[in-house]
Amino acid sequence: MFAGLPELGISNGEDLKETLTNCTEPLKAIDQFQMENGILLPTLQSALPFLDLHGTPRLEFHQSVFDELRDKLMERVATIAEGKEEDRYGKLEELLEKSFPLVKMPSIQPVVMQVPEKKLKLVMADKELYKVCAVEVKRQIWQDNQALFGDEVSPLLKQYIVEKEAALFSSDLSILHNFFSPSPKTRRQGEVVLKLTQMIGKNVKLYDMVLQFLRTLFLRTRNVHYCTLRAELLMSLHDLDISEICTVDPCHKFTWCLDACIREKFVDGKRARELQGFLDGVKKGQEQVLGDLSMILCDPFACNTLVLSIMRNLQELLSQDALPRDSPDLMLLLRMLSLGQGAWDMIDSQVFKEPRLDLEVVTRFLPAMMSVVVDDHTFTVEQKLPSEEKSSLTYPTTLPDAFNRFLQENRVACEMGLYYVLHIAKLRNKNALQRLLPALVETYNDMAFGDIFLHLLTGHLTLLSDEFGSEDFCSVVFDGFLLTSFSSKENVHRHTLRMLVHLHHKVLPSYMETLMKTLEPPKQSSEPVKELYTQLTEKLEAQKKSPPPPEETPSLDLGLHPVTVPTTASTPTTPI
Repeated sequence: MFAGLPELGISNGEDLKETLTNCTEPLKAIDQFQMENGILLPTLQSALPFLDLHGTPRLEFHQSVFDELRDKLMERVATIAEGKEEDRYGKLEELLEKSFPLVKMPSIQPVVMQVPEKKLKLVMADKELYKVCAVEVKRQIWQDNQALFGDEVSPLLKQYIVEKEAALFSSDLSILHNFFSPSPKTRRQGEVVLKLTQMIGKNVKLYDMVLQFLRTLFLRTRNVHYCTLRAELLMSLHDLDISEICTVDPCHKFTWCLDACIREKFVDGKRARELQGFLDGVKKGQEQVLGDLSMILCDPFACNTLVLSIMRNLQELLSQDALPRDSPDLMLLLRMLSLGQGAWDMIDSQVFKEPRLDLEVVTRFLPAMMSVVVDDHTFTVEQKLPSEEKSSLTYPTTLPDAFNRFLQENRVACEMGLYYVLHIAKLRNKNALQRLLPALVETYNDMAFGDIFLHLLTGHLTLLSDEFGSEDFCSVVFDGFLLTSFSSKENVHRHTLRMLVHLHHKVLPSYMETLMKTLEPPKQSSEPVKELYTQLTEKLEAQKKSPPPPEETPSLDLGLHPVTVPTTASTPTTPI
């Protein structure tokens, strides 16, 4: 612990041991040792007994003085290093020479390593020494050694992705507690974000390196969780008031404003205008900023907030008999959704230009989606009429061509279509759900079979758990959608089993039997799939022995505020 003290002519534990071994009067020897090695201030000697009377140990006193002096010395070193004195390097070199023997003492390391650079190679060469170095020391080493910093950061980034994916496959299946439930502040308290924040400190160079790692990994894997980490890291530094970094990151104010929207799960008019100001304020020559802004908008938490806001916006337009194209707020939300969805293409091509929103999404797709709402409303009203006034109207089974076509060909339309399906499930609208689910077999880039949508859909389907007792409903959910791709996409197999572990007792027994044969994992399946299948088998066995009590349906805050809709011949009363 006290390596290096003898080289500087300072007594250490070994000297005290030798003194006590060879002396005849130990108490006098201890007094003498304290006097020679304590703080050499004559005026202090008479004051020390007062500390003894107050029960303050000498160690505590000396430690507090030591900490104070070390902080002052570090401030002085920083001042010299940043100053303009001609001999500043000579002074620092001299201080380094004097203090370097103490480099292995943890309490002294921060001072030793404040001083540049020659000795840092010695630290890097000694693995044990590097390992015990204070993070302040490592920052100095990392900033000039990107490969070493990458080795330190890489396991953390892997851990982050593993944690996010584990959350999507969580055994908890609920509409109230899902992937998007934790607040931004809670997410930033995660181990990886806190560790990265500590590693970066106030060092802009290290922050830039981490951002470069995240961009590269996002490009290599297309994994959108790297976009989440990019935003979380910036906001974690914001929480700590690290102005050295926040003021130089051009995305800071945009991310801060968007973070508040994510917290509320809604982009209100005031914040929408603020966000638009940032997007419109990207200056000529600084278009590269759009690459980072698109990554921040590609974060699934941002995307979730934007689409929920679009749904609410459409609901309000419906109540006002207004067209989607006439809403500036809706157009801005679509613009941001489009920018986020195009993040990978923009960073890959290095063409930093906002993607043009296909106007037909507004003029063709959204009206087609509205017409589905109208059909639903018409049927509902028809069912309530007295029998003599009823016509032979049956619930429509097909969807408008424009709706299907845009789901398959347009990324932004597809995202809205998927969230509309989730919204229908929240309303427990079985008819509409049975009509829409088969359309999801073919979607843009197979988005309907992505983990985020399947995670949300399986949670939402718990609201319709009683419907699984009907063969028609099971046929649409399983045969018409999930089982169309489970054999080629293992994640779909896994999500299907996750849902059945929760809902198996609601599924028609004869249908459940067929499902178990179909879903039996092949030998090459991953362990999680096999484990889920085993778990499901055990639950079915247990169920045969003792049927579970009926479940209570949870009360819900659906996150969509009701809008009063005037009942007219042209306006459906069913909320979107």
